[in-house]
Amino acid sequence: MTASPEPTEPEPTEPEPGESVDLSVVVPAYNEEERLGPTLDAVTRYLADNESRFGSWEVIVSDDGSTDGTREVAALQHPKVRLVTTDRNRGKGNALRLGVAATAGSRVLVTDADLAAPIEELERLDKALSEGGAAAIGSRAVPGAEIADHQHRLRELLGRAGNLLIRAIAVPGLRDTQCGFKLFDGDLAREAFADSRLDGWGIDVEVLRHLHRDGHVITEVPVRWSHRPGSKVGPLDYPKVLADLARLRVRRVRPADLLVAVLFLVLSVALYSGRFFDPDHRYLTDSIQDQNQWEWFFAVTADNLAHLRNPLFSDFQNFPDGVNLMANTVMLGLSVPFAPLTLIAGPAVSLSVCMALGLAATAVAWYWLIVKRVVRNRGAAFVGAALAAFAPPMVSHANAHPNFVILFMIPLVVDRALRLATGERVRRDGIVLGLMAAYQVFLGEEPFLLAALGMTLFALAYAVVRPEVARQAWRPLGKGLLIAGAVCLPLVAFPLHWQFSGPQSYHSILHGDNAGNSPLSLLAFAERSMLYGDAGRANELSLNPTEQNAFYGWPLVLAAFGIVVRLWERPLVKALAFTSVAAAVLSMGPEIRIPLTETVYPGPWALVRRFPLFESVIEGRVAMICAPALGVLLAVAVEKVLATRRVGAQYVGLLAVALALLPIVPAPLKSEQREAVPSFISSGAWKSYVGKGESLVPVPLPDPGSAEALHWQTSTGLGFKMPGGYFNGPYGADRIGIYGAVPRFTSSMLRDVRYSGKVPVIGKNWRAQAKKDFAYWKAGALVVAPQPNDEKLRQAVEALTGKPGKWTGGVWVWDLHEGS
Repeated sequence: MTASPEPTEPEPTEPEPGESVDLSVVVPAYNEEERLGPTLDAVTRYLADNESRFGSWEVIVSDDGSTDGTREVAALQHPKVRLVTTDRNRGKGNALRLGVAATAGSRVLVTDADLAAPIEELERLDKALSEGGAAAIGSRAVPGAEIADHQHRLRELLGRAGNLLIRAIAVPGLRDTQCGFKLFDGDLAREAFADSRLDGWGIDVEVLRHLHRDGHVITEVPVRWSHRPGSKVGPLDYPKVLADLARLRVRRVRPADLLVAVLFLVLSVALYSGRFFDPDHRYLTDSIQDQNQWEWFFAVTADNLAHLRNPLFSDFQNFPDGVNLMANTVMLGLSVPFAPLTLIAGPAVSLSVCMALGLAATAVAWYWLIVKRVVRNRGAAFVGAALAAFAPPMVSHANAHPNFVILFMIPLVVDRALRLATGERVRRDGIVLGLMAAYQVFLGEEPFLLAALGMTLFALAYAVVRPEVARQAWRPLGKGLLIAGAVCLPLVAFPLHWQFSGPQSYHSILHGDNAGNSPLSLLAFAERSMLYGDAGRANELSLNPTEQNAFYGWPLVLAAFGIVVRLWERPLVKALAFTSVAAAVLSMGPEIRIPLTETVYPGPWALVRRFPLFESVIEGRVAMICAPALGVLLAVAVEKVLATRRVGAQYVGLLAVALALLPIVPAPLKSEQREAVPSFISSGAWKSYVGKGESLVPVPLPDPGSAEALHWQTSTGLGFKMPGGYFNGPYGADRIGIYGAVPRFTSSMLRDVRYSGKVPVIGKNWRAQAKKDFAYWKAGALVVAPQPNDEKLRQAVEALTGKPGKWTGGVWVWDLHEGS
């Protein structure tokens, strides 16, 4: 007999170059000596038994530098199993990238080595992928999924929290991205994994984001799933996944977008350059007294938080009655998160940084919205966003009103409302919109009201020109707005109740009958326009330098008219034109005076001026709605110009845009050396005059016309309280809103002396009234600092108190304690 040959192990069969198979299965492995064998046996057995369904197949095991016996597992000898390896452990991402690159299948299944989702679930994924799409991913979070053995409760909670972040940051709409059982179109899988860069657990999200970004359909399929012991995911891997998500977010940002953000920040700092680099010693001239007021707002918010006091109220001003902070523009949405900086560096630095960053963030937000929703050309979007954020009325308010220039939430709200109109994820988008609305309430209610008015004008116009779109959108939009309201109201209910019914609340605040814009102000140039600014003319047409609410300049208005005529066929252009014109007309107030005549016509603002909330609006500010509307209109036009192939047309179009914008390019805001705090205050000498529960009384009391004493107070870290101040509070039985404290006989008389230089005859009655007022204010000392008519003020106070003042620390001081 001849000896039979020794049996040999079958040689692994690999596809020839160019040869493909129907299905490739990729199994990443790291130190899987115990679990890999049973998994490969189950996979190969199932695929062999179902070749009539799945066709030809291969299994790729991608070893990520294992240090145990993973590479010697017997099941690797199967003829249709191949092993690819790397020299050291780099992470699941690296293993999958290596494994998928080695595949030849028209479909690629990626499954974890523990086979937590049984291989039999491939049938569900295959069916879903056959119906179209780029990927069918196993999910434990959609209806129909079955979980036999759960993970530890903490890991489940971490997983759910992670998926919420993933949906928000990378792949909206997918509930479970981390289930290790996914079937891909082969070519798309190889492209997506080759494009990936993450080596850790975040690669699942990165690949799905790649497919989502390119518009491919990803289907979530419910699967059976069981937790397997021996998981390689440790507690420290969750922060690593978050870091990977952050890297993904950064990678999404194009260099052009980063450049735009830097440019906007540079423009913002340049605008504030007169104060930004030395905020403690520089004052914005045109802020009048508002810079003192806003620094006080930031200081008192930080102090309330540091001492665990109610952030909605303070009695440091208007002592002893106090100030309803929610009823004032405290901007808790920023003064609270900026509180640490305020406590460390002071309110002047904190406010300066907040305003510069906030204005830049507003410009970036408009740029993001315009790129996402309107134009693809980055240059066109930059021009539009620059106008929206740095238009003349924005620059005017940049002097003193951060609540009207830090508007980065408004573009986000607009985008979320547009998402609702599509009807795709109404509940989710409604919840997010509600949270955004609640936050905007704490940034500024009046800007939010004006934004809502602008969005309403645009929606009405767009519904007229695109009625079929409106019919499809109104139901999901209405439902989403109801959801948003249900989310927002509980969050703001108590603060709003405090605002309208709490201590020192008021019902409305009147601004007089001349708060509307003149029609000429829409065509004129603002004071801070670099080339054509005229302070005298601008102030003739506005309430003050902080309320130059229009001033777009006739070249821009003329250019906008030309754009509308040229692109009138576009529904977006029609809606933007209506929004701009309607806002401009509303901003003229309840009565519109025709320039150069005595003719007056009733304005449409008269129809809403008595409505709740609207009654407190300075109607001239409605023209600020025109800024983003004109910005978007300009972006559309610039993209149209850049898209034309005719060089001459491009030159003429861009020249027209430049000529329209150059006249309103803003000059840096004016600033001046700040008035020094008297040594009596800065040295702490005041402490020996003011006891616990007492106040320090500057003479005259601080008010909206002269609030430097607020700076004294913040410079001491709110060391003392004082009557009077600059805030909005109630007056009279009807609780009508006024600026500053309710006047008392003594405070009114001292204020008249300061402005008139005349001291009335002060006898027994005046002294008795002054004694009552000093007692009401719980005054420990009176202080007269150098100022206009300070000698007359000193005479008046001596007559009221019956004793001379003491010159100390650069001020006159009267100690009101008995026997002093």
